[in-house]
Amino acid sequence: MSHGTYKKCILASAVLSAALPCLAAIDNGDFENWAGNTPNNWSTIDSGIVLSPSSSIVNSGSLAAKVEVNTASQSSTDLLQQVDVETGQSYQFSSWVYHTEGGVKARLIADGYQGYSNPALLNQWQQLSYTYTASSNTTISVGLRFYDVSGFDGSETVYVDSFMPNSAGNTPPTPDGCADNTVSLALTTDNYGEETSWQITNAQGTPVASGGGYSGNNSYTEQACLVDGDYTFSIFDSYGDGICCSFGNGSYALTSAQTQLASGSSFQSSEATPFTLGDGTNPETPPTEPSGYYVTAQGLTGYALKSELYNIIKDHNSQGYSAIWSFYDSASRDKYFENDNSILDRYAENPTAQDSYNYVAVADQCGTYRSEGDCYNREHSFPKSWFGGTNEPMNSDVHHIFATDGYVNSKRSNYPFGEVGSASYTSSNGSKLGSAASSINYSGTVFEPIDEFKGDFARAYFYMATRYENVIGSWQNNTTASNAVLNGTSNQVFENWVVTMLVNWHNDDPVSQLELVRNQAAYEHQGNRNPFVDHPEFVEMIW
Repeated sequence: MSHGTYKKCILASAVLSAALPCLAAIDNGDFENWAGNTPNNWSTIDSGIVLSPSSSIVNSGSLAAKVEVNTASQSSTDLLQQVDVETGQSYQFSSWVYHTEGGVKARLIADGYQGYSNPALLNQWQQLSYTYTASSNTTISVGLRFYDVSGFDGSETVYVDSFMPNSAGNTPPTPDGCADNTVSLALTTDNYGEETSWQITNAQGTPVASGGGYSGNNSYTEQACLVDGDYTFSIFDSYGDGICCSFGNGSYALTSAQTQLASGSSFQSSEATPFTLGDGTNPETPPTEPSGYYVTAQGLTGYALKSELYNIIKDHNSQGYSAIWSFYDSASRDKYFENDNSILDRYAENPTAQDSYNYVAVADQCGTYRSEGDCYNREHSFPKSWFGGTNEPMNSDVHHIFATDGYVNSKRSNYPFGEVGSASYTSSNGSKLGSAASSINYSGTVFEPIDEFKGDFARAYFYMATRYENVIGSWQNNTTASNAVLNGTSNQVFENWVVTMLVNWHNDDPVSQLELVRNQAAYEHQGNRNPFVDHPEFVEMIW
């Protein structure tokens, strides 16, 4: 179907008493309008959920929907409304969801059940989205269904906001008192504004601002407050013909402090422009690996490559366990997420929202702790009991020892890393302890870090398997947990289920700038590098 025959959404003029309905547009998608505890135009509120307006936890505008899920019967937990769609047209439906306990997950509804939210991402907004293509001119159901998961205690609160496309054409609020960088997007839509959407992602690929649900032939100004760092602005057209010039004269310009960061009009399905604010998220630009550092490993693969890497990195200079505190002081600061120079704690860091707490370097070292947020300590991601306690140089090797919350560290204990099926404990950032998911082919208690850091820990494990190739084969029976992870060899080192999982984590969470900087700092601290940070391809060349 051509654009010429596509039935457009027409906004009513001021003389009309109401606007004509917009195709596929969600009425009151921003949850700004309520009649008591019922959001206007949301036609189905089932008995398993109770709604009320929230002004304290909001994604955009002044209100969000507070959803109290009080039943485990999924047939009674739908939040819906009906929208019109047209044959052959594609629509990008999306909603933002905020979990508070982790015992409930949300599922997007768009003429059927689509993707789930991640209930382990607590106290932060996450976006659910789905591209729906209509097979006929019809009316479909759009909304959310709420499902209980392990840990549901019979009542849980979830917040919902910014359902798109929104017929009101509302945009996120202007940031008040932005202490960092205010970026402004001036957007003029073509005849088919409903096809246009955009987002800004940070250096980790996480969306930090987005918009959509526009009407045709209108001008919009949207703003966001961003810290210094590296970003990418992307604009999308669901039909694939950009916003100029076949069906109107759309354009966009992204600016900050009168500096133009991105602009354009004529593209196809999407256009992406990288930009940097301030000095970049990571002021330190790590030098490349020392010239010739891996030269003797050239041309090798398999365990022969691993053994040569062992020869390259084995003679590092142990600085002792107490020196780790000073390493954290200089090389474990948050210059990547909040960019507030606090200690970067991988068991509490929230990559997409404000952390629940922050640690001041040195001053907040453990110490004693009784709950999460008391102090940070030195986490042997490869537990020291597996290699015999305080044996050196393993005990002070910073390549596998990370700054983490003391209480969460104690919960992790020396359990294997894994993927949790049923959680008995969840930290503030969603790290979990519990029974292993059956999908990883291991039965037992495991600890699962959040996705943002899974690759970091996997590469630390590949480092340990390589740096201690000469002794690691004898560590298998030191503890029950080490027996579950290690296979008693010096080549493969890990059990098959561990290899599969670590390789997946490595591939799904690629090397970040954070790791590159830390690898260089570790090299300066103790004189050797993690080869799998410098050369991620080595992982699959060996395992």
